[in-house]
Amino acid sequence: MRKKLIIRLTWFIITTGMISFFGLFILAANGVFGEMPEFEQLENPNTNLATQILSSDGEILGKFYFNDNRTPITFDELPKNLVNALIATEDERFYDHPGIDVRSTLRALAFLNTRGGASTISQQLARQLFVGVRSRNIFQAILQKAKEWVLAIQIEKRYTKNEIIAMYLNIYDFNYAADGVRSAAKIYFNKTPDSLLIEDAAMLVGMLKNSSLYNPLRRPELVIERRNVVFQQMERNQMITSKERDSLSNLPLNIDYTPESHREGLATYFRAYLQEFMSSWLRENPKEDGSRYNLYRDGLRIYTTIDSRLQSIAEESVNNHMKNLQSEFFSQNRRTRKNPTPPFRDLRRGQIDTLLKVSAMRSERWRKMKLAGKGEDEIWKSFQIETPMKVFSWNGEIDTIMKPIDSIRYYKYFLRASMMSMEPQTGHIKAWVGGFNYKHFQYDQVKQGRRQIGSTFKPFLYATAIDQLKLSPCYTVPDALYCIEPMKHGNMNAWCPNNSNDKYGQTRNLKNALANSINTISARLMDQVGPKAVVTLMKKMGITSYLPEVPSIALGTPDISLYEVVGAYSTFANKGIYIEPIFITRIEDKNGVPIFEVIPKTSDVLSEEAAYVTLNLMEGVTNYGSGGRLRHSGLEKTSYIYKNLITGYPYEFKNAIAGKTGTTQNQSDGWFMGMVPNLVTGVWVGGEDRSVHFEDIAFGQGATMALPIWAQFMKNAYSNPDLGISDEKFQSPRVLTIPLNCENINIESEKTKKDLEDLGF
Repeated sequence: MRKKLIIRLTWFIITTGMISFFGLFILAANGVFGEMPEFEQLENPNTNLATQILSSDGEILGKFYFNDNRTPITFDELPKNLVNALIATEDERFYDHPGIDVRSTLRALAFLNTRGGASTISQQLARQLFVGVRSRNIFQAILQKAKEWVLAIQIEKRYTKNEIIAMYLNIYDFNYAADGVRSAAKIYFNKTPDSLLIEDAAMLVGMLKNSSLYNPLRRPELVIERRNVVFQQMERNQMITSKERDSLSNLPLNIDYTPESHREGLATYFRAYLQEFMSSWLRENPKEDGSRYNLYRDGLRIYTTIDSRLQSIAEESVNNHMKNLQSEFFSQNRRTRKNPTPPFRDLRRGQIDTLLKVSAMRSERWRKMKLAGKGEDEIWKSFQIETPMKVFSWNGEIDTIMKPIDSIRYYKYFLRASMMSMEPQTGHIKAWVGGFNYKHFQYDQVKQGRRQIGSTFKPFLYATAIDQLKLSPCYTVPDALYCIEPMKHGNMNAWCPNNSNDKYGQTRNLKNALANSINTISARLMDQVGPKAVVTLMKKMGITSYLPEVPSIALGTPDISLYEVVGAYSTFANKGIYIEPIFITRIEDKNGVPIFEVIPKTSDVLSEEAAYVTLNLMEGVTNYGSGGRLRHSGLEKTSYIYKNLITGYPYEFKNAIAGKTGTTQNQSDGWFMGMVPNLVTGVWVGGEDRSVHFEDIAFGQGATMALPIWAQFMKNAYSNPDLGISDEKFQSPRVLTIPLNCENINIESEKTKKDLEDLGF
């Protein structure tokens, strides 16, 4: 009798358990325990996708995202060792069950385990996408588990097993903005997923149990233990041998932590400008249904013209030179009787105080306190209180305690730099360096910054004269003081520019005059063609900054951005055709459908002959003029002061280079523009304020401050043949009527003399 009772009771428990189990299943499927996702949600899970910024050579320059730095990956892109590690550790029978592993589930129910041990990959995916974090309340946890079962089966019906694996690895948060396995591979190992080693893959799979607990940066020993458990599981499933397991278990983690931050990584200044551009573009280009794309969640792909290899070389060249130049600047700007208020020159104490306060009012600290409703007096007082902070140095960040106003003065000491490189035939910008540390110096000197361009202005003047008057580089003019009379060309007063060396008396041809930036000859040319013609040409060449139509612009007094100057100079290398600089080729949505493709904007602004002759003039600058050190095979006796400034000097370039240096008044700005047939590159160096500069021309000229950056950049670019940087001559027009070979022209002939007289010289 007792035996029958036990049997009946056993069957009652089993039947009740099965009814309860399936009842839970049915109730969960019908949404009794909470709303279930619609069919459309299962087909298109609502996950935030980071927008990718892609270089022209296929590298990811960076991403735009809020909280989810997630970039989808397909199963075919996953390495086999990663898939094996995942299945061995998380779901051994993954390819054999329909979403629920009955054996593991019954085992878990037997031990009332609702927190793990029975969750298949499909269930874990359902939890990540729709259910959320498991409740600590056992009854809530059971209901959540039921929902996972239902969703896991529905997911299995709609996706293949391989798609589920890819989705799961795409959705998981590995910490440090490593959302998904692609980001995790980049951030922890600086690799793409397909290049992960088996030990890398095992570490990432080990983190799936709890990425906060198994944090390789905080608990490396614990992570190694967890990784070795993954190796044991792989051995158990005959994916590796015992010998391989023992060997792999002894390996270190080999973390190469590469954070994907908006303020770190490659092309930070370019990405900041791109973010601003995209915000505007997205407002003006909605989806077909009228809604807007979200830059941070919609997983767009932005294909840029930046070449990651050239960008890396450019940033390295800027950093190497600026570190050396800054060291020299510090040594020359100690407080002395002659220089009592470093780093400022030419300013009185009252002017310096005003400058510092204006800078404070532009700071992020001031902006935040103003938004918080603080008054100006209270804000200003906060700048006088010592505060813990991190400040930039060329040897790494420094933890210090400093008054905010003193930190502003400290940063004034640092010279700034920018560089942009562009392919003239396509208008594609290949490198964009707005500064050397975006975290501490966020002002972009490529496009935001506008500075006087000095003698880099002169090629525009010479090009105007060549185009209008057909002047040959061989025509000679006297190097003597020259004045443009009052009221002529809109000039209110007589304008009589001096040469920088204050020397006169010889006769020079135009090629020599440009090579040595002779101001008196620039004045003669400006008087001949008039400033209006020069300004008209420059505007056609993409200069949008204000250009006053007065003769003094011949010395480069207008403030112009590096972005504009590089675009304009590219016209010379592109046979007189201006192409508006391009930094995006196309934009795709998350499905790869193009939503924007660039259409180049071009215009003929200069005759091919005039463009080529101007290039020929600028070749003289690098052959024997102010850019001549590019050709040197050794240090000259007079150039010993540059030994500590120019890494890799001498340069010994043998190929055709057209270029122009530029130095503004008081050495406040140093420029160098350099061109080879398929690459135009500009460099600017100077202080944040014009009063921050070298005292003498030897260090403050463009040939010392800016030219070495260009030279290092080109040297390294030429060392990589895959970049295809031309070392050929500039292509000559089919018809060339203006003579260029000055050695074969008798410039003292009566005809030449008469020509010069007729032209007003």
